[in-house]
Amino acid sequence: MTRPAKSLFWICSAAALAGSVSVGAILFCFDPSSYSFYPICLFHRFTGLLCPGCGSLRAMHQLLHGNISAGFHFNPLLVIALPMLVWFGAASTVRTLNGEPVRLGIAAKWMWLFLGIGLAFSIWRNLPGSPFATLPP
Repeated sequence: MTRPAKSLFWICSAAALAGSVSVGAILFCFDPSSYSFYPICLFHRFTGLLCPGCGSLRAMHQLLHGNISAGFHFNPLLVIALPMLVWFGAASTVRTLNGEPVRLGIAAKWMWLFLGIGLAFSIWRNLPGSPFATLPP
């Protein structure tokens, strides 16, 4: 990686870290269930259905407070996928620092599987009697 590219990487990394810490601090201090300044789910607003991401802000608020079971209650898909997302972010950062091209390194069959899991989760959480069906955003 050339010197200007490394400088740009560190500037972007610092900005991303500062933004993440700021958003995390806001999410830690202000419960999305109690404050209305958080973004709304347009999919839920227009269809009345819960998308795979509905409840993610409330789940992250609970996770930041150390309440894993409460976070799982709001959005189990996020809680299960979070370690994988962190791993991908760390792997991408290491590759960039080593001057290697950044790639996901996931076969198409796994991407289709993850897409299918997200779709199945969306259908399941909107079925009557689902334990996550009564959690409007």
